[in-house]
Amino acid sequence: MKRFFVLGSYLCILGFCASDATAADEPFRPEAGKFPPLEKAHSYRGELVFVDHANRRGSLRVAGAGTYFRNAPHPFAMLPYGIVRYHGAPADLRDIPLGTVMHVRAFLPPDPKVSAVPVLPFDNKDKIAGYSGTGVAPAENHVLLLEDEPSHCLREGLVWKLKELEIKNSEGMIIASCVPKAGADGKASEKKLTFDAATTIWRGRERLGIADLIAEGIWPASGKKSLEGQVVQLGITWKPTPDGVFTRFHISDIWLDETATQRAAQIQTEVHKAFIRSRWMPAWVDAVEYGKFGRATVTATLFGGMNASLYADFQKGGQVLMNGAENTLKHAGGGYGPAHMASKGAVLDVTKVSGEAPLGSSGIQIRFETDLVIEGIRAARVVRVRPAGWPQVQVPREEYVGDGSGAEDRFPTPVIFPKY
Repeated sequence: MKRFFVLGSYLCILGFCASDATAADEPFRPEAGKFPPLEKAHSYRGELVFVDHANRRGSLRVAGAGTYFRNAPHPFAMLPYGIVRYHGAPADLRDIPLGTVMHVRAFLPPDPKVSAVPVLPFDNKDKIAGYSGTGVAPAENHVLLLEDEPSHCLREGLVWKLKELEIKNSEGMIIASCVPKAGADGKASEKKLTFDAATTIWRGRERLGIADLIAEGIWPASGKKSLEGQVVQLGITWKPTPDGVFTRFHISDIWLDETATQRAAQIQTEVHKAFIRSRWMPAWVDAVEYGKFGRATVTATLFGGMNASLYADFQKGGQVLMNGAENTLKHAGGGYGPAHMASKGAVLDVTKVSGEAPLGSSGIQIRFETDLVIEGIRAARVVRVRPAGWPQVQVPREEYVGDGSGAEDRFPTPVIFPKY
C-alpha cells in the first residue's frame, strides 16, 4: 500500500465556525446500493488546493493543531451520491475557487480496489504527521458532504457575529464569533480573521468593496471600530500571514443581509441547474426486471442535493434516456456522446419515499421500460438519466470513459497524487 497523507481532523483550534463532530469508534465503510448514515461520517475541514473536476476528486490542506502552511495537500474523492454545496446552493467541484475553506463529512473508501485516491490504514487519523500534529491524514477520504462556510452555517442554523475591526490601508483584522441563529447570544469562542481590499461585501443586490464601506463612513479608514455584534454570513479562505501565525483564516466575502445571502444562493443554483441538464441526473439502479429480446423494466433512485425543478422534470409517461456511468459519475462508452448507447423508454412511475430521505438520496424513485437495456444498467450500478426535454449535447472527452472494464480505463490511478 502506498502511504499518502489524505485529509485531516475537525479541530476547534481553527479560526472559523464549526461544530466538532467525531466519527464512531468502529470504522465504517459504505456499502454498494445503500446510502450511509451521516452520523457515522468523520468530520474535518480544510483549504481546497487542487481540483480534478472531471473525476470528482481533489486535495485539501486539512487544518490541525500544528503549523498549517506545512500541511501537505491530501486527496479526497466524492462518493457518487456525494453532495457539494457553495454559497448555500448545489454545486460542482468546478464551481469552488481554490483556497476556499470547506467542511467535510467523509467515509472510508467503499471499495478500496477501485478508489480514485490513495487508500490509508483506517486509524490513520490518529497518527502524528510531523509539524502538522495528529488528525490531518484520516483514511476517511470519500466524501458525502462538501460545503463552504456559508453553506455549512445555513444548514446548521448558524451566523457570524462581528465584534470589532481594526483597519489600515484597506486591510486588517476582524474579531468575530459563530453562534446559533436562534438565540444568537450562545457561548462561542472569538476568532481573529483577516480581511483586505479583495474582500467582497454583499449588501442586498449590491457588490461592494472595503473602499466603498470607508467612503460611506460605515468603516473607518484606519483604527479600531466596534461592530456591536453585527450578524452576517462569511466566506472563509486561507492566505499566508506575515506575522508567524500558523493558522489564521481570511474573510473572502461578507453577506450583510438576508437578501444578499439568498441572491448568492439563487445565482449558484442556476449555474448548477444548467450543468446537470447538460450532464444528466445521477442515480443508481435499485432493480432490473428482464424481459425478452433485451427488454427490461428498471427502477432507479435519483441522487439528492439538487434543485427541486430538476426532479420535477421526471414525470410519469415522459421519455428518458439512461446511460451507464462510473463511480466518478463519468458517462460510460461515450465516444459518440452519452445518448449513443443509452437505453431509451417511457417512465412508468415516479414515487417519493415517505419521511426524510438519507443525505445523498433525493428519495425519488423512477421506473421506466426500455426495449434495449445496456450492460451498464445493473442493480447497485451508477447511471445517469436525462428526461427527453433536456438538451442533447456532447460531453467533453475528459468526462466520459471508454468501453474498458479495468480501473486503469475508468480514471487515472491514485499515483497522480504526489507522495509527500
